[in-house]
Amino acid sequence: MGTTKKIAFVIWDYLMIAVGVFLYTSAWTCFMLPRGIVSGGLTGASAILSLATGISVDIFYFTINAILIVVGTLVLGKGFGFKTIYAIIVATLFLRILGSDSFHFLKSLPGELLYVEEQILIPIIGGLLEAIGVSIIFQRGASTGGTDILALILGKFWPISPGKVFMYSDLFIIATILLIPGHTFGDMIYGYIAMLVFSFGLDYVLMGRKSTVQVMIFSDRFAEIADHINREMDRGVTALNSIGWYTKAEKKVLLVLVRKFQLREVTKAVKAIDPKAFVSVSPATGVYGEGFDEIKTGLQRKKK
Repeated sequence: MGTTKKIAFVIWDYLMIAVGVFLYTSAWTCFMLPRGIVSGGLTGASAILSLATGISVDIFYFTINAILIVVGTLVLGKGFGFKTIYAIIVATLFLRILGSDSFHFLKSLPGELLYVEEQILIPIIGGLLEAIGVSIIFQRGASTGGTDILALILGKFWPISPGKVFMYSDLFIIATILLIPGHTFGDMIYGYIAMLVFSFGLDYVLMGRKSTVQVMIFSDRFAEIADHINREMDRGVTALNSIGWYTKAEKKVLLVLVRKFQLREVTKAVKAIDPKAFVSVSPATGVYGEGFDEIKTGLQRKKK
């Protein structure tokens, strides 16, 4: 790859990180904070501290992240650390700018452009914007800091989805809203709704293409189907011996593991080769090995 292309890829990476950060901070400044809803993560913790002290959210966000970024750099590498520093600085600026009175027209308040009357829709909209924004940031090798760093560290060593890490760590953060005068149990519930939408939305965006299905194909033309999957889709096929109990005839059953987005291509090929074939599809919660995911068992001890 030439120098010009490398520079273009780097610029594109940082531009997309900025877009992701904009979506993430917009969820807070435009929807959730103006309506008194606090979700999880470091931004949520910063919002709660802001409500308790009167100090702006962006100051808490930047200060705490300045400490956490050191850990992320040591564990996840310099490239991660620099991109995350960039994302944190951009997020701090967006929290300051979009949260100012100059952009009051972007807040979901009565009479403003983004006003939504139904309060229940606010955590849903906010959670979805957060999920899309953070997924873009993650895919570019960065983070918005806070619990994002924890999610990436755990994801490096253990097969745990980022969404679940956020869910567990955010339960406590959201519950602390009850310690702030003027906030009710309903505010906590709205926070949990935003958290769930964000968690599942993040998993769907980040891991949707990694979802794997197990396909079992019953066909007299199994050899043609297996050859097609091998050659055209570059996927392995296992032929299992089977006996049809009604006919007592021995047959072959094809077992194939493919990404979910490839399922349509498999079924289309099977139908074209043998319209009478019987196909069974079931989700595979974890597939490890060549062509799929790496087996992660935790931190490895150094050999003496």
